[in-house]
Amino acid sequence: MSHLILVDDDDLFRESLTLNLIDEGYQVTSFGNGRDALAYLEAGGAADVVLLDWRMPNLTGLEVLRRLRRAGITTPVIFLTVLSDDIHEQAAFEGGAVDFIDKSRRLSILLKRLELIAAGMRSVISPDPRQATSIRLGPLELRFDTSRALWADREIGFTLTEFRIVRLLAEKAGQDVGYREIYDLVHGRDFIAGPGAEGYRANVRTFIKRIRKKFHNADPGFDRIKNLSGVGYRWTA
Repeated sequence: MSHLILVDDDDLFRESLTLNLIDEGYQVTSFGNGRDALAYLEAGGAADVVLLDWRMPNLTGLEVLRRLRRAGITTPVIFLTVLSDDIHEQAAFEGGAVDFIDKSRRLSILLKRLELIAAGMRSVISPDPRQATSIRLGPLELRFDTSRALWADREIGFTLTEFRIVRLLAEKAGQDVGYREIYDLVHGRDFIAGPGAEGYRANVRTFIKRIRKKFHNADPGFDRIKNLSGVGYRWTA
């Protein structure tokens, strides 16, 4: 991963973050508003990740994300924002973002998120030939080499993060999978988010809600992901 797009209307923040990311070896293309960023991407401009401010005049970050997805542009999006309440975080993930980071967090947190996204992309591009390339559990088929999921031969349009969560649950079918284990898969071990010691649970519930909704779109009777009160989730046969 080398090329990032940064979209933020705060000139000082955008310039400072751009310089820090360049120091870390990234190529950065920056925009002061969402319209210019959209025009760049819709014209075929490429990037590995989009870093997107939430609050911008005329076109908000969430509106930019929705237009990208409607245009079929699947570039991973990380929101950088001063808004830390659950309702904004949930809206970001439901819109298809891969992460939601408070601007006040240290640069090292953002760099870690970028590393995790890069690792996930490399696993798709260069799968380990010693490992199985797919798994089947009843109607579910997961193809690891392309990160595609099918239910009764119908493709489910999961994001990379959603696919990784479903894979974790499927590979541990019949076992309890805790909130923390799912969260660590997405954000990296020991990352803390949300209010209180267990604030990360709301983040995990948002991911599971999105995953269930996509399964329900393919099969209204889908019920394989069970809640475990106070524990997490389990994939059942």
